[in-house]
Amino acid sequence: MPDHTQVLRYSAFAATPGGGNPAGVVLDASALDDDTMQRIAADVGFSETAFLVGTDSHDGAPRVRVRYWSPAAEVPFCGHATVATAVALAERDGPGTVVFDTAAGRVTLQSETDANGTVTVSFTSVEPEVRDLEVGVRDRLLALLGLLPSDLDPRFPVQEAFAGNWHPIVFLADRELFHQFRFAPADVAALMRDQGWLGTVTVLHADDPAEIEARNLFPVGRITEDPATGSAAAATGAYLRHRGVPLSTTRIRQGAHVGRPSELLVTIPERGGIVVSGGATRIE
Repeated sequence: MPDHTQVLRYSAFAATPGGGNPAGVVLDASALDDDTMQRIAADVGFSETAFLVGTDSHDGAPRVRVRYWSPAAEVPFCGHATVATAVALAERDGPGTVVFDTAAGRVTLQSETDANGTVTVSFTSVEPEVRDLEVGVRDRLLALLGLLPSDLDPRFPVQEAFAGNWHPIVFLADRELFHQFRFAPADVAALMRDQGWLGTVTVLHADDPAEIEARNLFPVGRITEDPATGSAAAATGAYLRHRGVPLSTTRIRQGAHVGRPSELLVTIPERGGIVVSGGATRIE
């Protein structure tokens, strides 16, 4: 990577000191072309690296254009890299409101700093959507995960949800099966490319939908399983609202299967974007 390009490294949504999802952040990428950003993301090796490629203002708040790259390709939006970038900006410029212009749309973030200097960020997603998934595609996905339609939680049919990226939302009824299922990354990645799933395959279990366990599969980004996925958390909130689940918040726990426990707080308003909250810690 170019010697003058500084890459900051953060771990977002950590539930323990060794948890969270690592993200790269480049605060000044205005002079970088696509090939250079792709190369930097591959060199960093995290699931995503965020690049700030332009600055402006919006209603008095800083407004920045952000692009996200996995080691394999550009993605429209990445929640944990968004939180990491907002924390980096708050540490540099102070907390407050900032607007990100992303390929998925405009995302508004609010950062706060507590008495210990710890920054917490809440981002409001773009307007979400939920749509049905063809039964044949659903069954192909389940087969690749070694699952059957009878393994699904009957309360929550498989659908696709969007809050920045499209995610298939798959709730499993049995907790042990949720923890034990295995998959072939290359085959799942091929299906994801066929379906245009640039985010993750979101597999969930919940006895109570206010407390959800999540596994987010991301082989299309050369990351087999993601430790914390902000866009999937927002999509899950959108899905629950669409299904009429009477919740204002849900807590999503993720990352245990890859040794990086994470926690994401999702706020579900009656309408509009879904709010995802968490922090990020600098990786030295």
